[in-house]
Amino acid sequence: MGKKWRWGVILDAGSSGTRLHIYQWKDPEKALKNASEEDLRSLPKLKTEKKWTRKIRPGVSTFGDKVEDVGPNHLQELIDHALDIIPQDKVQDTPIFLMATAGMRLLPQTQQNGLTREICSYLQRNTRFSLPDCNLHIQVIKGETEGLYGWIASNYLLGGFDQPDEHQHGKGHHTYGFLDMGGASAQIAFAPNATEAEKHADDLKLLRLRTLDGSPAEYKIFTTTWLGFGVNQARESYIKNLEERYAVTEAELPDPCLPKGLRTTLRGDLVGGRKRGTPTLIGTGHFDECLQLTYPLLGKDKPCEDSPCLLNGQHVPAIDFDVNHFIGVSEYWHTTHGVFGGEDDKAYDFATYQQRVQDFCSQDWDQIQSKIGTRKQNKVKNAQEACFKASWLINVLHEGIGVPRIGLEQLPTANVSKGALEHAKENGFLDPFQPVDKINDIEVSWTLGKMVLYAAGQVPPQTRDDRYPVGFGSNVEGTPYDFQFAGSSWKPTNHYGNQTSDDDDWDLDAEDILDKAKSNSTTGFLAFILILALFFYFFRKRDRRMRLYSRVNSVLRRPRKPGNNPRKGSARGLSGLATKIFGGRRSSGGTYERVMEEGDASHFELGDVDSDDNEYSDSSEGSKASSRLGLSSGLATPQVVDHHHHHHHHYHHGLASPTVSALDRSGLVVRTDSRDRLTLPPHLALSGVGRRSRAGSPTRMKSPLMSPLQET
Repeated sequence: MGKKWRWGVILDAGSSGTRLHIYQWKDPEKALKNASEEDLRSLPKLKTEKKWTRKIRPGVSTFGDKVEDVGPNHLQELIDHALDIIPQDKVQDTPIFLMATAGMRLLPQTQQNGLTREICSYLQRNTRFSLPDCNLHIQVIKGETEGLYGWIASNYLLGGFDQPDEHQHGKGHHTYGFLDMGGASAQIAFAPNATEAEKHADDLKLLRLRTLDGSPAEYKIFTTTWLGFGVNQARESYIKNLEERYAVTEAELPDPCLPKGLRTTLRGDLVGGRKRGTPTLIGTGHFDECLQLTYPLLGKDKPCEDSPCLLNGQHVPAIDFDVNHFIGVSEYWHTTHGVFGGEDDKAYDFATYQQRVQDFCSQDWDQIQSKIGTRKQNKVKNAQEACFKASWLINVLHEGIGVPRIGLEQLPTANVSKGALEHAKENGFLDPFQPVDKINDIEVSWTLGKMVLYAAGQVPPQTRDDRYPVGFGSNVEGTPYDFQFAGSSWKPTNHYGNQTSDDDDWDLDAEDILDKAKSNSTTGFLAFILILALFFYFFRKRDRRMRLYSRVNSVLRRPRKPGNNPRKGSARGLSGLATKIFGGRRSSGGTYERVMEEGDASHFELGDVDSDDNEYSDSSEGSKASSRLGLSSGLATPQVVDHHHHHHHHYHHGLASPTVSALDRSGLVVRTDSRDRLTLPPHLALSGVGRRSRAGSPTRMKSPLMSPLQET
C-alpha cells in the first residue's frame, strides 16, 4: 500500500487457539491534510478486513513443556499470512504484538516466562517486524487490561468517543459498558456514574487517548476480571458439585443441565449406552433446577471486604443501569445467538430467551440429534453444552451483575426525543444489555482496542511538552507511576518546512509520480514521459517547472560506476527531452558532474517525499529513502521524544489562549481544549485541515444504532 498507511499486527493468544489480527490506519500527518472539523475531534480511523484475520489451534499455552516448538510449529503460519497482506516495504515499520490471556495465566510463572522469551526471540530472529521491547510487545496481560481494551474497542465502533452528543444516555453519560466471557475468565469494564466515580475514585483506571487535532481525552474506567468464571471453568466447578452431591460411587449422576436422555462422561464425551464402572451424566432436561444448581457458583455468599461486591466477593462500584448500557461479546453472543438465537433478533429479551431455552432443554436428546444430524460434530457439541451455558449466562447477567430482565422488568429510558427513543429501542440501544458479534461489519475484539490506543499515541500532541501521554494507569493526576504507555510515539514523517502556498499539493503529486518512475524499468520511463505530458498544463509557471526539472534531471543523469552504464546515451537523450519540456537551461556535463560530487546528493534524489495519493508502493527501497532523510515512522520503540526540537506550535482556540482543565478524578471524561474553534492552529493550517474529508470512517457508525447483528 502507499506510504501514507500505517499497519499493526497483534496475536491474541487465547486458551483454545491463537488469532491473528491486522489493522491499518492513515499516518496522522497525512490524515491532517484534508481533515474536517469532525475528523479533528475524532480518533484515528482504523481499518481491517475479514481476510486479514486467521485463527489456528491449539493455544500457545499447550507449548509450556516444549517452548522451542511454539515458533516453527505454531506462530510461523500466522506470520506467513501477515506477510501476504502487509506490503514488503512496510514490514519493518509494522509493530507486532502477542498478548496472551486466560489460558497462559493458568500456567506456572516459569512456563509463562519461558514461552514469552522464546516467542520474542523467534520473532526477532525470523521476521523484520518492529519488535524493540519484548516486555511491551510479548506479554501475558491481566484480565483487567483485556477488559479495558475491550471497552475501548466497543466505544470506538459504536461512536461513543467521536459522537458523544448522539449517545447521551442521561446524566451526561455517553459511553457503553463492556462484558466479555471466554472459556476460563469473564471481564467487566464501565464508566460509573458521577456519584459512584467520586466515591470509588481510587478503584478506577485513568485512560488517556488523543484525537487527531492533538487534544487529550481522559476517561475514568472501572475494570475487573473473574478468573474461573468462563463457561468451561464454570462447568468443571459444576461437575465437581454434582459429584459431591451424589457421591462418586454412583454409576449415573442426574444432570438437569443436559437435555433429557443425553448421556456423557464427566468430561462431556458422548456415551452410547449404559456404561459400568465409571460415573456417567444423564440428562433430565429440568432447566429450572439447572438454574438453581448453577447459582451457588456465583459466590454471592463470599465475604465482601470492600462493599459493594458482585461476584465471588470482588468489589465493583454500583452500576446505574439508567446510564450504564452494556454490550456483551464472545460467549454472551454465542450463547444467545447460537442454538437459541432467532434470525431476526436485534436485541436481547430475557422473557423470549428463557422460553426458547426451556423449550429446547426439555426435549429428548434423540429428537434434538435427529434435527442436527450425526455428521455435524460442531453442532452436536454446541447442542449438548447449550443448556448449561444458557443457565450460567442468565445467572451471571441477572443474579450476579444485576442486569434488569428485559421483557419482565421496567426498561430504563433516556432523555431523547420520542422518535429516536422508538428507533433506539428497536435496535437495543437503550437496553441495559445487548449481545454483539460485529458492529458495522467489524468484529468486536479487545485487540482492536489495543491498536486504537497504539494509533492514538502516534498523533502529535497539541503542545510540545506533551503532559498528557497516551496510555492508562492508576487514577491520579499527571502521569501515574504505573502508567502503561501506548507503545508508540509521534514523530514527524516529512520535512516540508514552512511551505504554505497553494501549489504545495501539486508539487507533492508530481513528486509522487517521479517516485514511482524512479523504481520502474525503461517501460516505466516511457509511461513517465506520457504522464508528464498530461501534467504539462499544470506546470506552466517557470518556478514550478524548475523545481520539478531538478528532480527529473537527477534521476536521468544519476552518476554510475564506470562500465555500468550501457544506456548512457539514452539517458542523455531523455535528459534533453526533459530540458525541452520544462524549459530549463542546459548545463554542460562537467558542471553537472561537479555538482553531484561536491554537493549533497540527497537534494537531487527523487521519491523522498511521502505520497498522499499513492495507495500502492512499487518501490522496495521505500524504507531506505526515509532513512536517508533521517525520518522515522514512529512505529518502533516507545521513547522519550524531545518535542522542543520539533516545530510544533502551541496554538489558540478562538480569541483566548487554551486553558487546561483540572484533572477531575471523578469525572467521566476531561478534554483539555475547546471544541468551538474560531481559528485553526498554525501547525494544522499548514496541512490544509478544515477541508472536508474525502471519505468517512469505514469502521465506525455515525448513528448511535448498531447495524443488524449477524452470526459468524
